[in-house]
Amino acid sequence: MAGHSQFKNIMHRKGRQDAARAKMFSKLAREITVAAKVGSPDPGMNPRLRLAVQAARAENMPKDNIERAIKKAQGGDSEAYEAIRYEGYAPGGVAVMVEALTDNRNRTGGAVRAAFSKCGGNLASTGSVAHMFNHAGEIAYGLAAGSADAVLDAAIEAGADDVQSDADGHLITCSFDSLGTVALALEEKLSEAQSVKAVWKPNLTTQIGEEHAEAILKLIAILEDDDDVQNVFANFEVSDEVLKKLTAA
Repeated sequence: MAGHSQFKNIMHRKGRQDAARAKMFSKLAREITVAAKVGSPDPGMNPRLRLAVQAARAENMPKDNIERAIKKAQGGDSEAYEAIRYEGYAPGGVAVMVEALTDNRNRTGGAVRAAFSKCGGNLASTGSVAHMFNHAGEIAYGLAAGSADAVLDAAIEAGADDVQSDADGHLITCSFDSLGTVALALEEKLSEAQSVKAVWKPNLTTQIGEEHAEAILKLIAILEDDDDVQNVFANFEVSDEVLKKLTAA
């Protein structure tokens, strides 16, 4: 496993996912509000909103929170958020993609640039690292969803591209454009997913050692702690030996 998913596993083992739950709900609500504002407030008529709601439900976001975020957009008193993607390099030549929703481009840009500089990286021009990633959808299920064969059959029928099953569960991959419909079809077959996400999957990865790994994890942690940053993706891999040291720290 590589890049951001690997980082997420490390952070989960350190117990930091639960501590960031309120921040995660805030970011999910922001995406729901933006999606409802730029399109129909009906998820059935608005693919972006439908995906945002699916992602929120998969993270166990309360129904009241979801409905409140949609009503905020309808009320016309919500902030004018702008979607921005930043690209850059972390130590060791690792490519990093940062997705943000902001009502102040200067504030967010300055914070992202400062994070890269603090951790020994640098921002790059738009398009500099995007070619190292594929925009895709990922839908995760626990083992309770069914056997590997059962999940594979459901995924194929739903139009997914790939399924990886292991001791932790099932990870289903599909194209970004079909994420909403695939997630909905799988929900009908397998129940609600553990997570539904649009991701940037690296097609080129960089192997890094412990020294660079520490700096990269610090960079991602700083970026994800920023209220304006929605998602961070990176194309690094670490050895099992380095991974054990990081999880033990």
